[in-house]
Amino acid sequence: MVKTTRKGRRWLAGVASCVLAAGLLAGCGSNGADRERPASDAEGTKEPLKVSIGLTQVGDIPAKGNEVERAIEAYTGVKLDIQWIPQSTYDEKISVMIASSELPKIVKLNYTPLIISSIQSDMFWELGPYLQDYPNLAAQGEQHYKNISVEGKVYGVPLFRDIGRAAFNYRKDWLEKLGLSVPVTLDDWYATQKAMVQQDPDGNGQNDTYGFVLEKQYNLGNSALPTRLAVSIGGVNRWGMVDGKITPEMMTKEYREVLAMLRRMFEEGLINRDFAVLDSSESSKFFDSGRAGLGNAVAQSVKSQHDRLIANDPNAVVDNAAFAGPDGIRLAGEPGHNGFLAIPRSSVASEEELKQLLGFLDKLMDEPLATLLMRGVEGKHFAYTEDDRTEFLDFSLFQREVKPYRDNLPNVEGYHVKTLKDTELGEKGTRMAKENAQYAIPNAALTLSSVTYSERGAELDQLLQDAQTKYIMGKIDDAGLDQDIQKWLQAGGQKIIDEYQAAYDALNAQ
Repeated sequence: MVKTTRKGRRWLAGVASCVLAAGLLAGCGSNGADRERPASDAEGTKEPLKVSIGLTQVGDIPAKGNEVERAIEAYTGVKLDIQWIPQSTYDEKISVMIASSELPKIVKLNYTPLIISSIQSDMFWELGPYLQDYPNLAAQGEQHYKNISVEGKVYGVPLFRDIGRAAFNYRKDWLEKLGLSVPVTLDDWYATQKAMVQQDPDGNGQNDTYGFVLEKQYNLGNSALPTRLAVSIGGVNRWGMVDGKITPEMMTKEYREVLAMLRRMFEEGLINRDFAVLDSSESSKFFDSGRAGLGNAVAQSVKSQHDRLIANDPNAVVDNAAFAGPDGIRLAGEPGHNGFLAIPRSSVASEEELKQLLGFLDKLMDEPLATLLMRGVEGKHFAYTEDDRTEFLDFSLFQREVKPYRDNLPNVEGYHVKTLKDTELGEKGTRMAKENAQYAIPNAALTLSSVTYSERGAELDQLLQDAQTKYIMGKIDDAGLDQDIQKWLQAGGQKIIDEYQAAYDALNAQ
């Protein structure tokens, strides 16, 4: 990890002090080394670059001219004009802005069919060839950029998120009481689930506990449990290459083995009977209240999981682990971004301005601003510890004043920011999410184009999701599941496979 320099701390503290005291940011901006001051107005002779940005509203809209925004402006030498767009209507608003060519100079985009089509129509600058000239942007993992690429080209700067954070929380005290180890094989998972249901791990004399509690979205999204289990034993992550052909997980033996295990669990009463209709907000309460011993999660969630549980059971012991199979840790890799920042051609006409905007995004990851975005203002939101780490002084205030910027601008935990002092579990979760990126298996179709999937993906996905649920609940057998897969293929699934294959072949022929 890159060390935080005292000079960087002094600069940020100086800017924050000026913002709080008088707002005299021009004077503050003259401190520090060349890399630690705005190139555009270092001598006070140039107007600041005006940067309009469209971002997702997170909580309350920050007041214009607040100290965080002013500190960003002082360091980067720009004048910000941020348009905060409510999350509930974000994609709709962006589509209107695209249609009317009224986009800001930088806009947060989500990886949707409309955005992909707009990129293919040459509405946004290709950024890939320029990234090598910006040290902070270039320093981030290649997979982050691959995961937002279109036809192999990069058109944005990701809002970086961890790729290898797939994990499960577990009741360590229950495993010890039951004489079990952390599960690895599917047989282990079955045995653990059975023991947690039938052997009274909480000692109350009743069979009222579970291992995993499934809910109605058990096979959806980045944390789909069947996908994570199948990947751990060697399967694909949603889509992957099998015998040289792009293949959906439902047509792989590993995924079918996982479904067969879940079916057996349901038959034997080891899975909650209402899983097909249970909301996720309800399923999470089972672990929190001490009625479940396994929780499908992300690495960083173990601390909050522990805190919620011990509020109800002070003697409980929680730990977490990465999904691993017979060959070691093997994770269903996540997209690694929360959208990306793109630069529209309609708003930025010249390559010179494009480079200035990339320079602005790159400076956001310099040490002073990385600390500002991820920890806030020293002495107000956070403090440095005696062992040269950081700790929050007022996390609620940070959430209100800084989080909207942190969630919408480029930053990476551990990059140009000091380690956050936390509980042992909190630090373990943060560490795991970083270290386990090397074990993440990507979704081979994540950035491939399919016209059929763009038009009918949700409908066709629902066919497979319903088939899995019917199979687990015993409403159809293996032959019935095969028939439903054939229906999916005939309804458009085969066209998706063919289109993904063609896109994959074209990409790899470049």
